[in-house]
Amino acid sequence: MNRVARLIDLSWAHKNQFLGQDIGIAVVDTGIANHIDFFYNHQSRIVAFKDVINGRKENYDDNGHGSHVSGILGGSGEASDGRYVGIAPRCHLIGVKVLDYKGNGNISDVLEGMDWIIANRKKYNIRIMNISVGTGSDKEIDENSLLVQGVNKVWDSGIIVLAAAGNNGPNPKSIGAPGNSRKIITVGASDDDVLVEIAGNRRKDYSSRGPTQECIVKPEIIAPGTNIVSCMNNRVGYAVKSGTSMATPVVAGAVALLLSKHPNMTPREVKIRLKNRAVDVGYEFEKQGWGMINVRNLLLD
Repeated sequence: MNRVARLIDLSWAHKNQFLGQDIGIAVVDTGIANHIDFFYNHQSRIVAFKDVINGRKENYDDNGHGSHVSGILGGSGEASDGRYVGIAPRCHLIGVKVLDYKGNGNISDVLEGMDWIIANRKKYNIRIMNISVGTGSDKEIDENSLLVQGVNKVWDSGIIVLAAAGNNGPNPKSIGAPGNSRKIITVGASDDDVLVEIAGNRRKDYSSRGPTQECIVKPEIIAPGTNIVSCMNNRVGYAVKSGTSMATPVVAGAVALLLSKHPNMTPREVKIRLKNRAVDVGYEFEKQGWGMINVRNLLLD
């Protein structure tokens, strides 16, 4: 995460105490473990947990993906003596388990999880939804797919939605649902030019490219997603993972920092701000969209 912090110019925000304080981020994923990086002053920052898969009340993660994403979003770095600090280390985390222990799930479960988020958005101050979940299957990537309708509904409720572009690059038009929604913010990986392992396969140039099947420019923005160190699904461990699933919480965390400075910004205002403050890093438009997230640019008035 130190490399990520340098690449996105994060230190200025943390030095100025923009830490995502009390901003609720819903993590639609495999769950979230009780890692000590998710505590502050001995109090858990996991303020709510919804288990669509098994109906359990206490938060857990039987896969690890959701905890890794959550650590990028808001890990405190406590278990690593401050080495692996997340983007918004004082945010509140809302775990929404819609995927099973293998990381698989049904669209109906994802939709149920998103409906729960909308219903509970005020109770838990849910301002952001991170969904590093998606499908690349042809039947589900048109704009009228159920997943796209679902994320659009969350966006329309006033929650800023960030979705992973997917790991089906480098071919154009390879972004699946729900990242192909024209409303939400879709995140690609900026550093996919090295060979890494994703879901058991060795991959390079993995970040899905735009435009969508309807020729909408995607992704909107890119962030580091390769060889990211973050929380495991236990108390103190860390693991390395790669993919646009890891890039998405980098941007979602940056949005939490922005909201800790400007709490009344609407989803549309946040999206415009991201567009205007991203940095062109020289990739083709289909890969980088507006460019790379830069936290200092994003927060400075």
